Amino acid sequence: MTGISPSGASAKAGAPPPLRRNRDFLLLWTGAGATQLGARTGVIAYPLLVLWGDGTAADAGLVAFAGLLPMLVLQLPAGVLVDRWDRRRLMLVCNVIGLAAMASVVAVVLAGRVWLPHILAVAFVDGAATIFYQLAERTAVRNVVHPDRLSSALAQNEARGRAAGLLGQPVGGAAFSVAGWLPFGVVAAGHLLSLVNLSLVRAPFQEERGPGERDWKAEVRQGLSWLWGQRFLRAAICVVAVTNLLFQIVNMAPLVVIRDHGGSAAQVGLIGLVSGLGGVAGALSAGKLLTGVRLPNILLGTLLSWTVLVPAVALTTQYGALLALYAAMSFTGAALNVGAGAYMAHLVPDEIHGKAMSAVMLASWGANSLGALAAGFLLAAFGTTTVLLGVAAAMLVCTVTAAASPAIRNP
Repeated sequence: MTGISPSGASAKAGAPPPLRRNRDFLLLWTGAGATQLGARTGVIAYPLLVLWGDGTAADAGLVAFAGLLPMLVLQLPAGVLVDRWDRRRLMLVCNVIGLAAMASVVAVVLAGRVWLPHILAVAFVDGAATIFYQLAERTAVRNVVHPDRLSSALAQNEARGRAAGLLGQPVGGAAFSVAGWLPFGVVAAGHLLSLVNLSLVRAPFQEERGPGERDWKAEVRQGLSWLWGQRFLRAAICVVAVTNLLFQIVNMAPLVVIRDHGGSAAQVGLIGLVSGLGGVAGALSAGKLLTGVRLPNILLGTLLSWTVLVPAVALTTQYGALLALYAAMSFTGAALNVGAGAYMAHLVPDEIHGKAMSAVMLASWGANSLGALAAGFLLAAFGTTTVLLGVAAAMLVCTVTAAASPAIRNP
């Protein structure tokens, strides 16, 4: 770590205050939580709007593809801009864009004029704003907390994200059951709350930047070069990228099953609720469970758990069993995210944090848009059981590959 924020420097003189007394962290944490809750509500609201209208699973896959495409095409430029621009100002702009996009969806749903190309465009724009916002927020955390509190802050951020997932799906499902426009109003409210909170934060979100000309291509290469120089991360991200793509299919499958069996949007939301509970438990337990455990072992253990759980999802027809299995997958995934987040926060210098994180996010999440697109068409063509068994076989290959990789076993 190359430096700390002025507030962190002053805190070094004595015991650092607990996070619950850090005003700036709480404002940032709750504002980002509101946008995450809105984002998770939107994730379920888009396919519900399509599937419970006249759309097909393939149409739902297209909408999910549009929302995730910014991860592939905007991640690297986002990293450069997050390190160049004022991070707080950038986050404010992202909230304004998201608010306007959601207002347009509310308007067309109320008017009964829902048009798939418009929904695709809104999903892309809101997804793009989310990429910039989340990357700026991730890189800002280290500047508003004392270094000794950084791991705790990251664990709380992971728990917040899982809680947003916990609440987002049931809120989206319940709101959609009341009125088709309502979940998009919830997303808009999240953007509004974040705008207010960000305006009240006093601490800077980045260290002082030196003057001088900047080369866009060189800055993009800087993040990629840093990642390429990390032997363990290179190998681990290749495996994680494949599992992230596979989980686009795993996460869409229950929507199709429930719709095809005459279920309700509320049942879809309950899966999100229970899955979120598992994720929150995993995030909050990670600090104690993972103490002294090497990140490679955390990764291998998580992959092994998914290799067992995914085929169980494919073979069960019991709704209660599905709830338990999705909760277990979220628990292990959250623990892995906490371990990886702490690893990155301590490893990457602040002046290239945005670029390095964008390279990591592009490599690990960039293919998700293709996974979502494939999920819709595969589930429509072959059915959930066949497709999920194929996913289980691919997950087994990922686990064996990671266990056999010297770069992962002995970083």
